[in-house]
Amino acid sequence: MDKVRKALLYCRVSGKKQTKDGSGLSSQEHRCRQYAEAKGYKVEEVFPDDVSGGGDFMLRKGMVALLAYMDARPHENFVVIFDDLKRYSRDVEFHMRLRRIMQERGAIRECLNFNFEESPEGKFKEVISVAASELEREQMGRQNKQKSIARVEQGFCVRSVPPIGLKYKKAEGGGKVLVHDEPLASIIREALEGYASGRFQGQAEVKRFLEAQPEFPKNFPDGTIRQQRVRNMLEQILYAGYIAAPAWGISMREAKHEGIISKETYWRIQERLKGRPAMPARKDADADFPLRGAVACSSCGYALTGGWSRGKYKHYAYYRCHHHGCPEKGKGVPVARLEESVDTVLKSLRPSMPYAAMIKAMFAKAWSTQTKRLEQVAKSYANRVHEIEREIGKTLDRMLEVSSPRALNAFEQRLDALEQEKLIAAEKAAAKPAKPGKFEELFELSMGFLTNPYKVWKNGDPDARKLVLRLAFDGPLAYTRETACLNSEKSSVFKLLEDTCMPDCKMVLQERIELSTSPLPRECSTPELLQPGAVLAAGCRVGQTGPRLRTARCMP
Repeated sequence: MDKVRKALLYCRVSGKKQTKDGSGLSSQEHRCRQYAEAKGYKVEEVFPDDVSGGGDFMLRKGMVALLAYMDARPHENFVVIFDDLKRYSRDVEFHMRLRRIMQERGAIRECLNFNFEESPEGKFKEVISVAASELEREQMGRQNKQKSIARVEQGFCVRSVPPIGLKYKKAEGGGKVLVHDEPLASIIREALEGYASGRFQGQAEVKRFLEAQPEFPKNFPDGTIRQQRVRNMLEQILYAGYIAAPAWGISMREAKHEGIISKETYWRIQERLKGRPAMPARKDADADFPLRGAVACSSCGYALTGGWSRGKYKHYAYYRCHHHGCPEKGKGVPVARLEESVDTVLKSLRPSMPYAAMIKAMFAKAWSTQTKRLEQVAKSYANRVHEIEREIGKTLDRMLEVSSPRALNAFEQRLDALEQEKLIAAEKAAAKPAKPGKFEELFELSMGFLTNPYKVWKNGDPDARKLVLRLAFDGPLAYTRETACLNSEKSSVFKLLEDTCMPDCKMVLQERIELSTSPLPRECSTPELLQPGAVLAAGCRVGQTGPRLRTARCMP
């Protein structure tokens, strides 16, 4: 009785997407099993692959596993079955290498759509068939590349997987275009604009913000994301409505999709990335020591750090200066004492409500004026776009007159800068006035903080508390341990509120505030000022007669 031959099945599709969306692997396996059953073979193992058939076959996991399986059983002469010659190999050079490797292992190749022969004619037919497959593969690759380049030049993204916050949608004229994927787009917008504005001082704070969002996809089971993902998001040009393909020689240009952030915000982010990196805020700085990094030692100017000291019965929290050479080094300040001083300073920043109403009226008028000016500003930017286009034309004309590679490189850099400026100017030229009611919405949120920053500090989350300190003060607060004095340089916003708040009114004369030259006696008719020896603003004393007094704002 003849021994039953053992068969190994090899199935391959060209990519992982076909594995998920199609049924190519299962269909190939089904046909190969039918063939093996008809031939009387026993199928021992199936080896699938989901990579291209071109190039080195040792980069295909399925093929590597098939060869390793045969090497582990050197005394077996397997039959290797595959559906089509294109599934086996589409590269002449590596096909011939794979053919020799199979012969060395005593394997017999059988294909459902091709008959292998060991004659010279059979070998020639095999090589011609593989060469035709290689030609077809390279032609398809060239055609796909040409189409992709054309799409990118038109402003469309051709990435197989779009970045987080964007997704593909079928376009009216055919193909696909990127659109916002909510709520991820809003989360990313807040993160990027926060980094551009300085709300997030470093990439570590952006990372923690994203990790705190339940909807944002995480890299690891513990709810964290890779730091490289944050960097990639900050540098992603698609978020700004740009597109580029340097590998294909396509420079940055306007994309067809709407950006998540403005182009001006994107370039502010790039400037921050090029600058000196900020020291990342400590992740544990909020739980027990919220002032760590926000308060500096008055002696040396270095930030205080926080830590626990072990007592006889319990631990105590202290802020300390650890700067070498500082006379206050190692001397602790109780957490409650320092936080009480900060609370006092924040409470003093609260203006009275009548002045808040006046400030609202002032800002409403400024908002209205700025809205009216927006059309003029848009026209000026539109004119700037035309100027840049003329300058680009002149630069191109000058490029045709030079032949030096160094000069051409300088002109190319100049063109890139002009194109970047043109895109930003065009974006500002297309800006539209804010919708009615936008001012009230934004002002109420802002004034809620300005009128009572202490409330936000006391009830806000750790990120909100850090934001309060950054907005309320221009720099770290300087604390003197001996006097418990906390010196602070208030931000320009709160300085403005202080200057706007008027002191109590007094009584002055209707005439100009200067010494009187009249020899006639004057009489003061104000009971509050009838005090012996009281001096009035115009130089008259109590008991003198003169014109009636009026109220006015006192000068400091």
